[in-house]
This record gives sequence, C-alpha cells and structure tokens, in this order.
Amino acid sequence: MTPWNILALPPLPLEVLRAILAPLGDRVAVSVPRSRDRAAVLDALPEAEIVIGDWSGELTLDAEAVKAAPRLAFVQQPSVGVDGLDLDALAAAGVPAANTAGVNAVSVAEWCLAAALALSRKLVQADAAVRAGEWPQQTLGPRELSGAKVGIVGYGAIGQECARLFGALGCQVTYWTRTPREDPAYVPLETLLATSDVVVVVIALSERTRGLVDPRAMKPGALLVNAARGGIVAETGLDHLGGVAFDVFETEPPPAGHPLRELPHALLSPHVAGVTAQSAARLVEAVVANVTAAVEGRPVSHVVNGVAPTIARR
Repeated sequence: MTPWNILALPPLPLEVLRAILAPLGDRVAVSVPRSRDRAAVLDALPEAEIVIGDWSGELTLDAEAVKAAPRLAFVQQPSVGVDGLDLDALAAAGVPAANTAGVNAVSVAEWCLAAALALSRKLVQADAAVRAGEWPQQTLGPRELSGAKVGIVGYGAIGQECARLFGALGCQVTYWTRTPREDPAYVPLETLLATSDVVVVVIALSERTRGLVDPRAMKPGALLVNAARGGIVAETGLDHLGGVAFDVFETEPPPAGHPLRELPHALLSPHVAGVTAQSAARLVEAVVANVTAAVEGRPVSHVVNGVAPTIARR
C-alpha cells in the first residue's frame, strides 16, 4: 500500500511527530510545513491526505486552505477545541474533522476546582501578604466553597466532570448548555449568571458562543472561573466580582497594560488547565487511534462537522 501522506501542524519537531505516529509504521509518511507560516502550509496542502491540526491555534485551516488540499480525506485536531478549523468548509468538501473529546476533562475540571478554591480561600493574597511580612489573619475574609451555588456554562465532558467535582464538595450545581434539557439542574443562562456564587465557563468557542458571558450580569461578590476560550467571556466589567480566574484570553499572552493584569483580585494562568502528563498521554493515544482507524478504513471517533466517519482515500 502506498503510504498515506500526513501533514502535521502541531508545534513539535518532525522527529517527535514521527515518533508519536511510529505505531503506524510504513503505512504513513509524516511531514511538516517548511516553516510555521500560512504560505508554507498552503504549499504543503496539495499532497496532504490527512492533516493533524495545530493545538496552538497558530496554523489554521480556513476555506482557502481546504480548497488548496484536493486529496485531503481527514483532519484530526489534537485538542478539544476546533476553532482553528473551518468546519463548514471541510464539511462542504466531504472531509471529516475530529477532535480529542474528553482527553483533558479531568485536568481542566481539576484546574477549575483549584481556581475556585484559591479564589474563595484567597490563597494568592494570603501568600503575598505573608511573604511581605504581613499577617492578615482577621482581614482576608476567605469563605468556604461547600454549600455555594456553582453554575457551569457548558456541559460536555469537562462540564460534567466539573459538576462531579464541585458536587463532591457539597456545592449546589446547576448548568447551562446550548441544547435545553429536561433536567432540574439545567437553568437558563441569565438565571445561572444572576444567581450563582461561582460561575465556571467551559464551553467551546464558536460564532454562537463568542461574547456569550457578560460578567456584568453576575451578582456582586460572585467568583468567575474561565477555562473555555478567549472571546467567550468579556475581559472587562469585573470590578464588582469577588474574584476571577482566567486560563484563557482574547489575546495570548495578554499584552502589557491589559486590564486583567492590573486587576488585584484576578488569578491568571497561561492556558495550562488541560496540560498535564496524563492528559497529554490520553491525547496522543486518541490521535494515534483515530489516524490508525482512518488508514485502516474503520470509522473514526468524535467527528465534529457532521461528515460520515469512514475515511475514503482520494
């Protein structure tokens, strides 16, 4: 069998990418663009039959890129988010696009819980005060998370794991997702924002969710935890809140003078909520399994653009 041409876009050396896909042996030929820029990607796409996307968002596949890839049969995104792919253009071309749903659910949910605990117990402020020689034992005003009303925006694998973890601490958990459900825990978004003591945002970015969460709709003193994507949660209108934790930003990294960098009750993280050794291992396993299925003519998993999951070589 002629090897399948795989174009790999993640920001990793070619030898590492080949090592990851080594289980496929000589059934695949793995290459990368000559440089990490759009022109190089467009030049490499005409021969690509499978594309492994770029989790960093630096290299994207838009409609022009899809048009430049007449042999493309499958796109595997090595992340949960697929905002770097033009799903409509891929669907129109009959190209299935899959993500790695669920691989980082535990890691992101644990980060959300840790961030909520850090905000509620004011761990960052306490640490800074003690390091500065202060002893604000009676003035910090920490509070317990147990018993708090926690509203989760997004109820995929990550949202469900968040519900499990927060529920285990005795929190009153509700959620909102784009598809209404007959579930007592499901509430309208406006209600969730207005009544929750803690709002956790873990929904995927799309045109429907861009600008979805306005912190000004939250009650004074509430906590906001954002582990979704930049652009879903407004990065202003936060002064009335009791604390905010952002792992994602509209511009990454946030530039000097960005309001969040100046906000004293903000906990900021460099988009690492889903980055653990365990989640990386699950991601690699999911990517290799799906690419293997594609090469062997078996249905792939987690197709996100509505195309049939059996890959046909062109």
